[in-house]
Amino acid sequence: MSHGLNIAQQEAVNYLQGPCLVLAGAGSGKTRVITHKIGRLIQTGLKPDQVAAITFTNKAAAEMRERAKALIGRQAKGVLICTFHALGVRMLRQDGQALGLKQQFSILDSDDVTGIIKEAGGSTDMATARQWQWIISGWKNKGLNAAQAQAQASGDEDLLIAQVMARYEERLSAYQAVDFDDLISLPLKLLQEHEDVRLKWQQTLHHVLVDEYQDTNATQYEMLKLMVGERGRFTAVGDDDQSIYGWRGATLDNLKRLPQDFPTLKLVKLEQNYRSTSAILRAANNVIGPNPKLFPKTLFSELGEGEPVRVIDCDSEEHEADRTVARIQSLRAGELLTSAGAQFKDWKDFCILYRANHMAKPFEKALRRAQIPYKVSGGQSFFDRAEIKDLCGWMRLMVNNNDDPAFLRAVTTPKRGIGHTTLGTLGTFASQFKLSLFESLFSNSLGSVLPAKAVGSLHEFGRYLNDLQYRAQHTIGAAAAKVYLLDWLKEIDYEKHLYDGEDSEKVAAARWNNVLEFCDWMSKRCGGEIEDASGATVEKERKTMLEVVQTIALLSTISEREGDQDVVTLSTLHAAKGLEWPHVVLAGVNEGLLPFKLDDDDGINTDSIELRLQEERRLMYVGITRAQRTLAVNWLRRRKKGRDTIAGTPSRFIAEMALDQNTIKQSPLEKIKALRAEFAQRAADGVKAQSLAEAQYNDKAK
Repeated sequence: MSHGLNIAQQEAVNYLQGPCLVLAGAGSGKTRVITHKIGRLIQTGLKPDQVAAITFTNKAAAEMRERAKALIGRQAKGVLICTFHALGVRMLRQDGQALGLKQQFSILDSDDVTGIIKEAGGSTDMATARQWQWIISGWKNKGLNAAQAQAQASGDEDLLIAQVMARYEERLSAYQAVDFDDLISLPLKLLQEHEDVRLKWQQTLHHVLVDEYQDTNATQYEMLKLMVGERGRFTAVGDDDQSIYGWRGATLDNLKRLPQDFPTLKLVKLEQNYRSTSAILRAANNVIGPNPKLFPKTLFSELGEGEPVRVIDCDSEEHEADRTVARIQSLRAGELLTSAGAQFKDWKDFCILYRANHMAKPFEKALRRAQIPYKVSGGQSFFDRAEIKDLCGWMRLMVNNNDDPAFLRAVTTPKRGIGHTTLGTLGTFASQFKLSLFESLFSNSLGSVLPAKAVGSLHEFGRYLNDLQYRAQHTIGAAAAKVYLLDWLKEIDYEKHLYDGEDSEKVAAARWNNVLEFCDWMSKRCGGEIEDASGATVEKERKTMLEVVQTIALLSTISEREGDQDVVTLSTLHAAKGLEWPHVVLAGVNEGLLPFKLDDDDGINTDSIELRLQEERRLMYVGITRAQRTLAVNWLRRRKKGRDTIAGTPSRFIAEMALDQNTIKQSPLEKIKALRAEFAQRAADGVKAQSLAEAQYNDKAK
């Protein structure tokens, strides 16, 4: 089971006696270690369902499942490989009744939460509601409830938000709903307060592996501790140099606490990098050097020296975009590559990374002008589209009739003659009798507050939803699910609803195509005989439509939709973590962008600024270590700041890379080729503009 592993990797895989921390540097094969350790644990006698591997994203979980399946075959199916949040859902579905939760509780998305907080705070300002939502989420990630937050409030503003949090908690309880933070805090509460539940999960999971351990927050760490108990059979895999999520609660204290809480902790360092050339790794090691070290390590590579890291100065954002496109074209033509990199010439081998989303626009324009295909990673999720949220609202209500936000979305989409006045009266009635909106539909007293016509419309909606729920429970397999979904859309006339709501028929058609794609994806999750990407027929476990619907609120991406597209990737540094490309351009590496305006906030003490600088340095390190063969680091001589243009200063991190001064700037040959490509593109644009002007002139002359 340790075939093909280096000595350090073998040590990590074969250590089964107790707690183990694998300090895995960038590109050092951490996923390989985790999947091989899963196999080793099963080889030594554990049943697959006694092993859990916890990741941070659905995509990482899917990749780990595939890798485990390739290594250990069918046994991988029994291993619990999921995100922290998915594990939380499983625990609450099984044992949540101990906290007063029904088995079919609802999981609210971010927009639902904003709406409820806005209503709980009596605020008409969505921006304020979102700010409160962020603060409440931060408190929850620290393990605080409303009462504890109120006790710790440091001023009137905090006190007000804590009071809003208390009303928000009351509404979640009434709706039988949880938010994403609750998927960690409530399982923690279960494990802390219910010994029988805690012992059950400790006996169920004999060994727990945690990927990206440095990204855990305080609540997740406490949850892990209680799951593994005193025996401490776990493997934490992480890298303190890649901790870049402090702003959302991740804390390096969790790494510091491991040796204290588990004195027998075994530490294994993975320092051989299999991703990048020595030139790239040297720059990365130099950048991260000034940060204080919890566990010192130095990455090394046996892939050879490789191309020098290039630092490229640009006049403006537009000039930077043009030069980057020219560089991509030159690399693709093989003009700037040694034989070591010559095999990586597809568009998908190129990536442009930047600090913030707004920095993508100039690159998009330049790539479009050059007719280069691209995708913006971390854009709008498929599940964030209004038409998909509409259908998910119906599905959430099917699963949990007490989900009031889902009820309000479903009953008004498409419109069915039930207006705001009726719904307002229904809401007042439901609050008075402590019922959910759906339960109120069938109350004998409803007729005393609403006219007969309104009651009839509400009853019709309630009966239809019950019928949908019944049919979903008895619909099994992909083919039957597809029929069910298309029949449902026809019954509610959803296609007409989309076309009526859009001025542009083209936009409406695109939205309807999204709906059909969603239905196809949902039906395939019901299993049975389905076609895979190659057209071959495969057999998947058959599920009812209702079983699949019950998972819908947890899904944040529809990653199965995305094929291996041959496109250039544009991405923020945060979204790129865990990924890699042969050719990477780091864009806008200026003071004020990376590191991000450290000194602009009044009242921030020196220690806080230093901690933020350390996290920004880790972000630069993550960016550098995404590159396999070539890396260019751009900085701007002039950059936009709001409506103004200001002088740009190269980031301090460029100096910290300590590159050979002879290779810091673009080589003359590279610069000439890049400028030629840039001028050729601009000339082509000029010809197009002239042709367009002539055509317009001729039209007017006619």
